[in-house]
Amino acid sequence: MPHCTKCGAEVPASAQFCQSCGQPQAGAGWQPRPAQPGTGSGMSENTAACLSYVLGWVTGIIFFLIDKRPYVRFHSAQSIVTFGGLHVIRLLIAGMFGLGWGFGGWYGLGHHHFGGFGGAILVIILLSIVGFVLWIVCMIKAAQGERFMVPVAGEIAENLAGG
Repeated sequence: MPHCTKCGAEVPASAQFCQSCGQPQAGAGWQPRPAQPGTGSGMSENTAACLSYVLGWVTGIIFFLIDKRPYVRFHSAQSIVTFGGLHVIRLLIAGMFGLGWGFGGWYGLGHHHFGGFGGAILVIILLSIVGFVLWIVCMIKAAQGERFMVPVAGEIAENLAGG
């Protein structure tokens, strides 16, 4: 059985990374996917897919439009759906609670507004934390060459990307 070049731990012959220290393994058969001429951004698929998450839905749209490789299109579509959706949800919650608070509650009901302003802030903070964790996970998985699917958004992205 081969050993890790960094820490010396035993690693399976097909391992891409050492299970102990995370060091990439040279003999694993894993290679970044090379750029294919005329198909996109001029960088490897893994790099382009990872970068499609960097600025959330904005870079998702950019890579969706310029890169036609299926792996990159899937990750860019997932970036658009996931982070665009979270952005819209945060805006709606902020708008609903902000307007309700600013005009004396929902539909003029005085002090009896839906959930309170503090509840809206808590929900927005929780959505932001979920978004941050998803952002990190998606970038790492895309850079490693994995087709990680975010629940619900991944299926929508797969349809959007064409397969």
